Amino acid sequence: MRKPIVAGNWKMYKTFDEAVDFVEEIQQAIPSPDKVDAVICAPALYLPTLVVAAEDSSLAIGAQNMHFEDEGAFTGEISPAMLSNIHVDYVVLGHSERREMFNETDEAVNKKVRAALNHGIVPIICCGETLEEREAGSTETKVAGQITKALEGFTAAEVEHMVIAYEPIWAIGTGKTATADDANAVCGSIRAVVENVFGKDTADKIRIQYGGSVKPENIEELLTKEHIDGALVGGASLEVASFMKLLEAAANA
Repeated sequence: MRKPIVAGNWKMYKTFDEAVDFVEEIQQAIPSPDKVDAVICAPALYLPTLVVAAEDSSLAIGAQNMHFEDEGAFTGEISPAMLSNIHVDYVVLGHSERREMFNETDEAVNKKVRAALNHGIVPIICCGETLEEREAGSTETKVAGQITKALEGFTAAEVEHMVIAYEPIWAIGTGKTATADDANAVCGSIRAVVENVFGKDTADKIRIQYGGSVKPENIEELLTKEHIDGALVGGASLEVASFMKLLEAAANA
């Protein structure tokens, strides 16, 4: 039985004060870490403060991106060494917004995954198709290619501790969502890719989230599905009440 993981991706939202207030409000109400892993991936500027604010709770703090080099002349970037030094637990890698707006490639994602592991940070590796790719029937081919490239060069023991997030691009922030059955089918195809390369034991251990307009109204059905082990959540993670409902649904799944 894989433990659910619910990660809020705040993107470029919340002031510093709003972020601190949010973490302080929820940290003592989070369900048992035996039932669900709760993560907030906040803007980088807030990470050191939020790590300290959450240190007496089971809430984990994650970053939304990082470079693959430990240091260097990369203006505006943040390194894995910096994140590990302030005890960040997770990092989102390869989000479609990074791929589309900042030209992030599969090769760069692969390097970032390696860098994250080198510093003890759990990567949340994103994959997903456009509406055009979905309508052309190439969803599974697209995500299989993204995941195969992201995991290239890793051992089974390394892969089983990673998290994969399937986020159909056409469903992110649009209010549209894949049906639970469709989402499960794609997550199942991702698990099959992992099994083909790394074996069934690893495929059974790796956690695969669904993301794309996840909210309290649909998370319960999503989590009943065999291959969906949690959610990567945007808008619904910005309000305390809705994020808590997501965590409670996952804890009771």
